Amino acid sequence: MMSLTTATEQQVALPVAAVVAACALIFTVASFWWLNARQGRLQAWEPMTFSAAVTASRSRLRFPIVVYNTGAKPIVIRDLRLSFPDENSMTAPLPWTTLRTQLRPTSDDSLEMPAVFAVPGRAAEQLFIEFGTSKPRYFVPEARSYRVVVEALLGREDKWHSLVTFTWQAGRLVHPVRYITYRNSSEVVEGEGPDKAAAGLDAVAAQVVGKGGTPEARAPRSY
Repeated sequence: MMSLTTATEQQVALPVAAVVAACALIFTVASFWWLNARQGRLQAWEPMTFSAAVTASRSRLRFPIVVYNTGAKPIVIRDLRLSFPDENSMTAPLPWTTLRTQLRPTSDDSLEMPAVFAVPGRAAEQLFIEFGTSKPRYFVPEARSYRVVVEALLGREDKWHSLVTFTWQAGRLVHPVRYITYRNSSEVVEGEGPDKAAAGLDAVAAQVVGKGGTPEARAPRSY
């Protein structure tokens, strides 16, 4: 009787052991994939500051962007651009001009020309990305807010992917021809509000029109 009971227990124990072993194997494979082979996505956050200069010959916008790769595998970024989805078709995306080492423009500010780079798995990269135009294209915004999107070309894909969408406060450019840093906030700075920014940007637009150019990112008007 005891030998029959022992044999029955052994028969029951064998399937249980097999299930436990299979679960352990699945867990091991899944853990390895999660830790070493999972393809993630890029996350980025709205910048609180920016640097900008807008003149009759060129425009430059520099944003501090932190990009985080949620997966285990590196993600390759081939190109970047700044688009304006709420503006008319005359406002084309601003191309990526350089990568900088800091937000504040200085005379010894080093730069890197646009080149393919990778964001490692589960890592964050701080990027000081500069976008802009030079004549014969003239980007002269109005002193107002713009919804902008930092977009990227990833890996072998030919489709642009949104990294981060945020509101850019162009009304902060109270000294548009000087390449300086501003806080990306709609709060008015005493003595240097949107009226001063509007006057400065309108003056640049008038210079562009005087040279026979067409300033982008603004409503049709006379200068």
